[in-house]
Amino acid sequence: MTTPAQDAPLVFPSVAFRPLNLSVICIVLAAAATGLAWYCGNPLFGVFFGGGLALGLANALLVRRSVQNITTKANPQKSQMALNSASRLLVISVVGLGIAYLFRPLGLGVLAGLAVFEVLLVVTTTLPVVRTLRRSAAAGVSEADEASEGTTK
Repeated sequence: MTTPAQDAPLVFPSVAFRPLNLSVICIVLAAAATGLAWYCGNPLFGVFFGGGLALGLANALLVRRSVQNITTKANPQKSQMALNSASRLLVISVVGLGIAYLFRPLGLGVLAGLAVFEVLLVVTTTLPVVRTLRRSAAAGVSEADEASEGTTK
C-alpha cells in the first residue's frame, strides 16, 4: 500500500541559494534603478523598486529559514510548508499591493522590484546547478571516451 501524497515525508533538494551574492546584486540593481528613475524625473520609482527587491530578498531568506525549521523536525509534513508559504506570500502581496495603491503610480515600482527579484532568484539559483550538471556530464563523457579508446586499441 502506498502513502497518500499529503502524508508523504517532505524532502527538499539542496539549493544553490547564496543570499550574500543576491544582496549585492539587489543593491546594485536598486542603485541603478534609482539613478535611472532620477534621470527620468521620478526618483521615488527607483526607491520603490529597491523596496520591492528588498521584500523579495526578505521572502527568500524567510523561505530558507522555514525550510530549515520544518525539515529538522522528526516528521516534516508538506502541509506545514504549504501553510507557511501561503501565509508568507499573502503578507508580502498585501504589503506590495498596499504600497502600490497608496503611492500610485510610482508605488508600482514595488511590484516591478518583486517581479525582477523573482527572475533574479531563479537565474542565480539555476546557473550554478546547470554549470555543475555540465561539468559532471563533460567528465562523464570524457571518461567514457577514454574507456572506449582503451578497449579499441
